[in-house]
Amino acid sequence: MDIGSKIKSLRLKNQLTLEDVANRCELSKGFLSQVENNLSSPSIATLEDILEVLGSSLSDFFKADEPEENVIVCTNDDYFENEQEEYKILYLVPNAQKNLMEPIHLTLMPKGKSEDVPPHDGEDFGFVLEGEITICYGEEKILAKTGDSFYIYCNENYYLYNGGIKEAKLLWVSSPPYF
Repeated sequence: MDIGSKIKSLRLKNQLTLEDVANRCELSKGFLSQVENNLSSPSIATLEDILEVLGSSLSDFFKADEPEENVIVCTNDDYFENEQEEYKILYLVPNAQKNLMEPIHLTLMPKGKSEDVPPHDGEDFGFVLEGEITICYGEEKILAKTGDSFYIYCNENYYLYNGGIKEAKLLWVSSPPYF
């Protein structure tokens, strides 16, 4: 993280000069300039003082930055494949575990089932591209066929099952990432 640039950005956003911030924090203008140019590092206490003047806090300041890329385009060469006896997963976005959601392309073999998804604080979405699947959610069994979509609140154990004789294919999105 570029602490200096982030401080300078906050200062400019608040329309404050180096001198304004330095005076309010009882720092020299030269020291603050060195901090903004990453030539000096402030102590935690000094950083807290600077952030208070800038209307921020340590926790807000160190929150994850915006993604490096706002649009990620992936091709077949980018996909990672996990093939098991009963299913095949294509991970559609590399390193999706760091994101808020994880899309996969799931192929369920005939009579195959997905992994069990334990209850967790999240939501999953699916769209059946080909075939039919059964969503086994707790004690419920719900059929979904080509063109159907489903949305699951993950407060019960569930899995997907293909009871047919042909492969079933679907787009499955987990939030937060599960796979």
